[in-house]
Amino acid sequence: MKHSTQQPSVGYLLTDIIRLARKQFQNDPRLTCITMAQARALGLISRYEGIKQVELAERLEIKPMSLVRVIDSLVDEGLVERRSDPSDRRAHLLYLVPAAEERMEKVRCVSQDIWARGLDGFSTSQVNEFIASLEQIHSNLSKGNE
Repeated sequence: MKHSTQQPSVGYLLTDIIRLARKQFQNDPRLTCITMAQARALGLISRYEGIKQVELAERLEIKPMSLVRVIDSLVDEGLVERRSDPSDRRAHLLYLVPAAEERMEKVRCVSQDIWARGLDGFSTSQVNEFIASLEQIHSNLSKGNE
């Protein structure tokens, strides 16, 4: 296979870094109790407590019907509860229950280890600049899309 000498695009690098991080996450033996989809859902529910299922599906970029299976499994495990939306009886709002904290702590621990490995060799100031750059990109692209 011929390799291009052209510099890879920002989009390619960001996408491939996330692919590699997800692969490491999925293969970590500390997380046999949770799928990547469940971990992502728990993380977003934690960040946006009371989020509607349809909004969570949008943020996860999956179809609402696919999300139902993920949420059902989290409810069955006693990690998430659905509450009726007082303003829309067809909608459900999602909340973490206290039992989810232990699972979230494992996810955070594995995630921190993966990103520490990924940022190995960076100085503290380089990491801070990198995060500030990512936050600026996020802000730029979020305008008008939230």
